[in-house]
Amino acid sequence: MRVPVLSHDAVVAAVPPLLAYDAVRDAFVRHAHGEWTMQPKVYVTNYPAGDFRAMPALGGGHALLKWVTSFPGNPARGLPTVTGLVLLSNAETGELEAVLDAAAVTALRTAAAGVIAAETLGRREGSTAVVGLGVNGAETARMLRARGSDPLVWDVDHDRLAVVAEELGVRPAEHIEQALAADAVVTVTPGRAILFRSGSLGPGQHVSLMGADGPGKAEIAVEELVRATVFCDDWEQASHGGELAAAVAAGVLRREDVAQLGDVLGGEAEGRTSGDEITVFDSTGLAIQDLAIARAAVEQTDGLDLPTIEL
Repeated sequence: MRVPVLSHDAVVAAVPPLLAYDAVRDAFVRHAHGEWTMQPKVYVTNYPAGDFRAMPALGGGHALLKWVTSFPGNPARGLPTVTGLVLLSNAETGELEAVLDAAAVTALRTAAAGVIAAETLGRREGSTAVVGLGVNGAETARMLRARGSDPLVWDVDHDRLAVVAEELGVRPAEHIEQALAADAVVTVTPGRAILFRSGSLGPGQHVSLMGADGPGKAEIAVEELVRATVFCDDWEQASHGGELAAAVAAGVLRREDVAQLGDVLGGEAEGRTSGDEITVFDSTGLAIQDLAIARAAVEQTDGLDLPTIEL
């Protein structure tokens, strides 16, 4: 049995930003309607170095398992923060259909989720910004461009900021405060520092918080969450290991206070209700999003001469 292997470059080439956007949006809705299922991600921790995550999902005739890492200190060693593999199987026979690079899949679905939330929950025709230009942040800026936006971008590493801005043809912010003041901000940082402190969000502003995807991480103060209308990708994950966990533990945020983005997209929950409303989206990253990207990549490369492994 020979199984196709899709490298990072092969995944990125097969799934351009607009296809990734549509695939992930569809996955949100299918999950909300119960057509696609998943279990909360399992963390195997080795803090402070990093963690490993196992993420299963089922839908569209396929089953998926992603085994992925997050080691924030790796760039200083010349290593990527995120590595891992995605296994895609036939849900009827159990046959392994493809092996994909997890970092590429993760970058595409993270970008798609952040942009979908910003467009769905933010004000129309507002300014946009991306804070944090690692692999996932750069992909987010690329997706905003593909969707017709002209985002400001910011990164603490000024060399990386200059490289990404020139590569994507986007505008570097003069300082982080300029980026954080945009009408819709997508933050893709390691989650080690609070970006939005109490009282910092302005009327009508939206923030997609993509960095705090595990215990102990945060990009926004709990007090600021209380001021906003809050949305998440999945309550079970977000309330235990995402941006919302501290607010839930403090008793200031309850399940009935938070709508899931898939429910908004599927018409089962209300989104933004006024121009002055502050909206916040907490993303923890979902296996059904990975499934959407993996399916798209395999479909787009069907018939191509890809490398294989023999099992």
